[in-house]
Amino acid sequence: MAQTNVSIRIDEETKREAEVLFSKLGLSLSAATTVFYRQAVRTQGIPFPLVVDNSNTKETIFAKAMKEAQEQAVVNGTSEMTLDEINALIKECRES
Repeated sequence: MAQTNVSIRIDEETKREAEVLFSKLGLSLSAATTVFYRQAVRTQGIPFPLVVDNSNTKETIFAKAMKEAQEQAVVNGTSEMTLDEINALIKECRES
């Protein structure tokens, strides 16, 4: 397949940091850019989420904590416990 040149403008610090990272991954800047383009074509979109960073709001922090707690409850096998069972377990832990 024929090769073509792509020219982009980026601040020097970001380029330098990217080159260090990609070097650790065994990639040149050119190879990493090619990986990005191929993945974008494969997924038919930007190959990572583009979101507004609302991670510092109380609601977001609470939602993340609840999600983590729910996931951990599934891992621990406690996701189906009733409130009475949870309270009994807390009482048992406090007494021991």
